[in-house]
Amino acid sequence: MANRLIHETSPYLLQHAQNPVDWYPWGEEAFERARSENKPLFVSIGYAACHWCHVMEHESFENPATAELLNRFFVSIKVDREERPDIDMIYMQAVISITGQGGWPLSVFMTPEGKPFYGGTYFPPTRRYGMPAFQDVLNSLAKMWHEEPEKLVQASDQLYSQVKEEVYWTGKNKETSLKPNILQIAAQDLLSKYDWENGGWGAAPRFPAPMTIEFLLTQAYRGNQECLQAARHALSAMQQGGMYDLIGGGFHRYSTDDHWLVPHFEKMLYDNAQLASTYLHAYQITGDQTFRRITEETLDFIIRELTSLEGGFYSSLDADSENEEGKYYTWTIDELRKTIDRPEDFSLFEKAFQLPRQGNFEGKIVLRSNDSKTISEQAGISIEEFRMRAAAWKKALFEKRTQRIRPVTDDKVLVSWNALALQAFAEAGRVLDRKDYLEAARRNARFLLVNLLRDGRLYRSWRAGTPRHNGTLEDYAGLIVALTALYQTDFDPVWYRATQVLAEEMIRSFADPEGGFYLVRQDQNDLAIRPKDLQDSATASGSALAVQALLLLAEFNGNSDWFTLSEKTLVQVQDIFARYPTSFSAWLKAFDFAIGPVHQIAWIWPKGNAIENSLLSDFQKQYQPRTVTAAADYPLSEAQPEILFDRPPMNEKLTVYICHGFICNRPLVDAEQISDSLSKLE
Repeated sequence: MANRLIHETSPYLLQHAQNPVDWYPWGEEAFERARSENKPLFVSIGYAACHWCHVMEHESFENPATAELLNRFFVSIKVDREERPDIDMIYMQAVISITGQGGWPLSVFMTPEGKPFYGGTYFPPTRRYGMPAFQDVLNSLAKMWHEEPEKLVQASDQLYSQVKEEVYWTGKNKETSLKPNILQIAAQDLLSKYDWENGGWGAAPRFPAPMTIEFLLTQAYRGNQECLQAARHALSAMQQGGMYDLIGGGFHRYSTDDHWLVPHFEKMLYDNAQLASTYLHAYQITGDQTFRRITEETLDFIIRELTSLEGGFYSSLDADSENEEGKYYTWTIDELRKTIDRPEDFSLFEKAFQLPRQGNFEGKIVLRSNDSKTISEQAGISIEEFRMRAAAWKKALFEKRTQRIRPVTDDKVLVSWNALALQAFAEAGRVLDRKDYLEAARRNARFLLVNLLRDGRLYRSWRAGTPRHNGTLEDYAGLIVALTALYQTDFDPVWYRATQVLAEEMIRSFADPEGGFYLVRQDQNDLAIRPKDLQDSATASGSALAVQALLLLAEFNGNSDWFTLSEKTLVQVQDIFARYPTSFSAWLKAFDFAIGPVHQIAWIWPKGNAIENSLLSDFQKQYQPRTVTAAADYPLSEAQPEILFDRPPMNEKLTVYICHGFICNRPLVDAEQISDSLSKLE
């Protein structure tokens, strides 16, 4: 018999719709029942690709005895953390305060008023791993609620106050201006803690750090060669295989070891979108063709496996298939030998992919590549010949792998994650001359604006034709940044006009007059706390993205209020991200932009005249992290960025205005002068 989740659209919630647990979705119905029956709430938070979420479901939520305890003594709520990051943020902080650590599944017990008093992550069905059995936890808390409820209420009040202070940040920095030396301080801190042997920061499990690497690339653009060296080293380490899928392209979630070898096998849209952008930017700076290849293989993976017919991008692929983690992606030595059937080829294949005979993951093999130049020299063949053979091996293995049962796709569309992919496709289309990437970006932008923006109000999630849940700050801000990237690729003013609508609504509904931004809208009332999103996680904090978005748009439209709001927020936070750069890398990127100099480049030409040279196309391919570009024919026929206003073409020719702070140098029409001036931008 199905529970109330059967009416939801989230794949994660629908996975639990047939559980014997009487699940509720988050909402007033569950809270009202808890109040009327004087029962505590049990809130379980997870996501569709989460391996341990599946384990706990099978062990506990499908168990009739456990379900009977939950149904008798608690009101149970299931939450998809990807649909509701606001709920996840509040109660994750509560569990971290209780246990010192967090993760998913997140298991929280709280009063009917929504105040947590106890929690953890995964609870096993029997006592193990130093953790209590889940049924013992349920029995103990039910007994305490019945006999000593005042103790739990008191604990919830104390924890609630602590959580509120953590998630409701108010700027305490009384500085009044930005401190440029923070860029050098943060960069030096990152370099001092970088693992030059394996690549990355921190101990295993080791997560990709695209935002941190992006910040290093901005500092490389400022001339810091050590930052460029670290960025190249990190990107090279990750793409060797293991965490990177050498056969099908795209990145798994993280590495369980320090060597980027054995991954946690789920594939998330947000990781792949961000990493594609980072590899693309590294390619722009270095010209390294390997970085270009990884960019294209990752974006091709998104198109092939995470794109809907309507143009939206799906959220993730599960880590498991056939109830086994990594089964889709790992190999036995016999499977590899049968696929690479020529003995002489298999001998070279073994060396190229470092095959461990005993396996490197539960007796199976996660493929990892060796250096192509070294292997080709050892084999006595040219590197071109080796790469041709390697491509044939990968094709054969890919075809073999497609015959397996594929991991389940979480096919909901999330705005903020789609925005990351939209930005990656727009920039890659521009830089790599890939018309298919540009078309993917346009289709996605149209899909989001038509299906998830209603009367100026943005929804967060879409599935099966239905938009759900209020858009969060990161949805608004992320989409603004992505549409700005798309505008700077094809210069269609419809994208720019959409950013203005979104920005005005974002400020109206999320900005705090005291500084910063809230994670949720001002008219949302289903949370005990209205949190602020400060620290980066796997994606940029919504507040950092909001600052990025408004700084970008202020350069297009000259809105000094938007720049002032962004600068005020950066001033309040700057000392924090100087001390913890790996946790505030998106802020550092925004800070780099705010410090400047930022150049505004206006390209204008007579209506009906095509651009007769490749100057604009060539300029668009360059890495320019502190430049905004607008282009149109003249006279302007639609609502265009303000930096194009009152800047007509000279002598009926393509004319370029190079500006800073809306003050422009003399207009340029000579191709050599244009090229020379653009090459000197800082």
